[in-house]
Amino acid sequence: MVVGVLVELSNKNVDKIFDYKVPKELEEKIKIGIRIIVPFGRMTVQGFVLEIKNDDNKYELKEIIEVSDEDIILTGELLELGKEISKLTLSTLISAYQTMLPKALKAKRGRVINKKFDIYYKLKKDISDEKLTAKQWEIINIILEKKEILRSEALNISTSALNTLIKNDLLEEVKKEHYRLSYNEEVLPKKELTEEQKQVVSLVDLERYDTYLLHGVTGSGKTEVYMELIEKALEKGKSSIVLVPEISLTPQMVSRFQQRFGNKIAAIHSALSDGEKYDEWRRISRGEASIVIGARSAIFAPLKNIGVIIIDEEHSDSYKQSDMNPRYNAKDVAFLRGKMHNCPVILGSATPSLETYARALKGVYKLLNLPHRVNGKSLPNVKIIDMNKEIKFSKGHFSKELLEKIEERLQRKEQCILLLNRRGYSSFVSCKNCGFTFKCPNCDITLTYHKTSNTLRCHYCGYGEKTFDVCPKCGEKALSNLGVGTQRVEEELQKYFKNSKILRMDYDTTSKKGMHEKMINAFKKHEYDILLGTQIVAKGLDFEDVTLVGVINADTGLNIPDFRSSENTFSLLSQVAGRSGRSSKVGEVVIQTFNPNHYAIMYTKSHDYIGFYKEEMNIRRALKYPPYYYLVNIKVSGKDEKEILNEALKIKRALQRNLKSTIILGPSSATIFKLNNIYRYNLVLKYKKEDNLTSVLEKIIEHYKSKVKIKIDIDINPSQML
Repeated sequence: MVVGVLVELSNKNVDKIFDYKVPKELEEKIKIGIRIIVPFGRMTVQGFVLEIKNDDNKYELKEIIEVSDEDIILTGELLELGKEISKLTLSTLISAYQTMLPKALKAKRGRVINKKFDIYYKLKKDISDEKLTAKQWEIINIILEKKEILRSEALNISTSALNTLIKNDLLEEVKKEHYRLSYNEEVLPKKELTEEQKQVVSLVDLERYDTYLLHGVTGSGKTEVYMELIEKALEKGKSSIVLVPEISLTPQMVSRFQQRFGNKIAAIHSALSDGEKYDEWRRISRGEASIVIGARSAIFAPLKNIGVIIIDEEHSDSYKQSDMNPRYNAKDVAFLRGKMHNCPVILGSATPSLETYARALKGVYKLLNLPHRVNGKSLPNVKIIDMNKEIKFSKGHFSKELLEKIEERLQRKEQCILLLNRRGYSSFVSCKNCGFTFKCPNCDITLTYHKTSNTLRCHYCGYGEKTFDVCPKCGEKALSNLGVGTQRVEEELQKYFKNSKILRMDYDTTSKKGMHEKMINAFKKHEYDILLGTQIVAKGLDFEDVTLVGVINADTGLNIPDFRSSENTFSLLSQVAGRSGRSSKVGEVVIQTFNPNHYAIMYTKSHDYIGFYKEEMNIRRALKYPPYYYLVNIKVSGKDEKEILNEALKIKRALQRNLKSTIILGPSSATIFKLNNIYRYNLVLKYKKEDNLTSVLEKIIEHYKSKVKIKIDIDINPSQML
C-alpha cells in the first residue's frame, strides 16, 4: 500500500503530496484524513494521509514510521473545505488544514495532550451471600443505588474497605473519560417570542442554502431568534454553529444557550486551554454536542448534518484572520459550509457592514428586520458633548455633564459603562523641553506608558523598558504623559467617585484565563458600579441595571488612516450605545467628541443606520472602495528598506503589464512602517472584474517563495489597510 501524504511544513516549496510506503502491520490503520509520522529529509514530521494508492510505484519509497490516531482527524468535508480555503486565500494547503484544528490535533511535533479519566467501581457479581463489614456495605449500598461509585467517593468512606472488595473480586474498575469543561443538563423554559420575532423565524427556510441578513436594533432579541431557529434544526436532527466576534461575548452567549439547550452545547474559542479545546473538539466529532458556540475558529467544528449557521455581530472585523496565513474570513467559510450542508446562513447585526447591507438590498441576501426593542422601550437618548467648547470646564478627561450624569446613576444605585478605545495609562511620553518621544526600537510606533508596572511598552512587538525621570536626550526633568489610556481614566474616576466600585476591562486585565467571564458575572451581580473598558465592553453585553453609557473620546477611530474608519466608528458607537436601557429602566448615552459634526457621530445620535449607509456609500462610490470595488492588499516586507522598495516597484510593473482592468496604488509605506525590525510596503489593487488576477498573484507568490530576504503577504478582501 502507498499513501499520498501532506507534511506539516508550511512552505510553498513542499506544498504538495509525497508518496510513502505503508508497512504491512500498519495497513489496517490507514484511512484518508488520519495523521501519520514520516521521515522527511533529515527530519521526522507529522502529516495527513490524503490519498491511498496501489503499490505500483516504480521508485523506492520511504516507509511511514507510525500512525498517530485511531480516528479520522480531517473528515471528507474538512478536506474539501481546506482546498477551497487554500484557493480563496492563496495559502498553502497544510496551513489551511492546520488553522482548522485545535493545537493538540495539528500535524506538528510537541507535547501530547492527554485525555483525563475518572475511575469508577461497579459490582462484578452477586454479593447476597457475602459477609461484609459496615464500611464495605456502605460502599456497596451506594453502588446499588447509583449503579457505580466514583473512586474518590469510595476512598472517602474507607480505603481498606475498597481494596478488600477489589481483592475479593466483588468490584470491577471502569475508566471513563472526564472532559475538562462541563455543562448543566437542566434547562429553563424558553421565552415567548414577540410577533416581530415570530415573523422573522417563519421567513427562514431551514431546508435550503440561503444567506439571510437579520438587521435588528440593539435589544431587539436577535439571540432569541437564533435559539428558536436552532431548536427547529434540532427537531430535524440537525446541528448548528453560532459565531460571536469577541471572546468576552462567549461566556454570556454560552450561559444563555446552556439555559435553553443544556449539555447539547460545546464552546470553542482562544480563551480555552489546549486540553479544553481538545476535549470539545472530540465531543463535537463524536456527536455528543450538537450546538457549537465560539469565536472565528468555531466555524471549523467537525459537526455532521449542519442545519443552520449563525454569525452574530457580522460586521466585526475579528471574523477575518488578518495577521497570519491563511487570511480567511469566517463568513466565507460559513457560506462554503452552508452550501455543502444545504442549510441557511444567518448574518445578524444592528449595524451590518456596508457590503452585507448592499447585498441584502440587491436581493443577493434575504433581508429580515427587527426594528423595535423587545420590551417596547425606545432606544436611549444620545447627547453629543462638543469638547472644543467643554474643554475649559472639564475635569481631566470628563466633561462636567458626563460627571453629573454618572453621579445621578450612582445615587439611584444604577450602573454605568464607559468606553475608551485605548488601554494603558497614556498614549505616549514626550519631553516638553525638546520634543523627544519614546519610541519602540523595533517598530515605528510610540511606547505606551503603563502606570501599574511603571513601564513603557510596545503593543505590537511586546518590547518594554522602565520609565525615566529625566529626558534621555536633553537631560531636563520635563517628561509628560500625553493622550489618555484606561489606567489613567480609572485613576480619575477613583478620585471623583471615591465610594464607587470601578471595574476596568481591557487586554491588560483580561489576559488571564477566565477573567472575561469572572468580570462580566461580577458586574452583572452589581458588585461594581462603573465598567470602564476598551471596545470589548461595546458589543453584545446585556446588563439590566446599566442606564448610562459614556464615550470618553469618540474620535480615536476616526483618526485611523483606513477607508473603513468612519464605518467602524459609527458601528462601535452604535453598539456601545445599545448597552444602555436594555431593561425597564430608561437609558441614556453621552458621547464626548472634538468632531461633533462628523456624519458618523451625527447618525449615531439619531440611531440612523440607513442615513449613515447612504452617506458612506456615496463616499465609497466616489473613491472606488467596497462594495463598489474589490480589494487586494499586497504587503512586501524585509529587513532592508531599499531592497523591499525596489521589489515592490518590480511587482507593480509586473501587475501593470498583466492586469488591464485593475487600479494599482502604491507602493506606499504601511501605516506602521517598521514592525519588529521589519520594513513594510503596501500595494493596493482595486478591481470589479479581472479574470486572470488569481493566476497573476500565484505567479508572484511562486517567484518569491524561495527568496529568504523578501516576504510577500497577499490579503484578498482585507478587513483593514494598516
